[in-house]
Amino acid sequence: MQPVLIPIVFDTRASTDMAKHVCEVTGLAMEVLGLPFDMARAQYARAVQIGLIERSMLASRDFSRTVGVMEKLTLGPWARHV
Repeated sequence: MQPVLIPIVFDTRASTDMAKHVCEVTGLAMEVLGLPFDMARAQYARAVQIGLIERSMLASRDFSRTVGVMEKLTLGPWARHV
């Protein structure tokens, strides 16, 4: 007995809509997961503004790199690419 092949017809509009929704949900999840790192960046910037941390481009670069590495280590493939 041979298997019966059933043709599958894809509705391109439905699959396009599904892909769009998946992209939106993925983007939202990445934003939510990145929120603690954005808060750390904002707190660093505020501390510089009020004078708790000296203004330094090199220190800012080092902080940004450190937070970026922490984000990549913590979130893995979900980390944002800046």
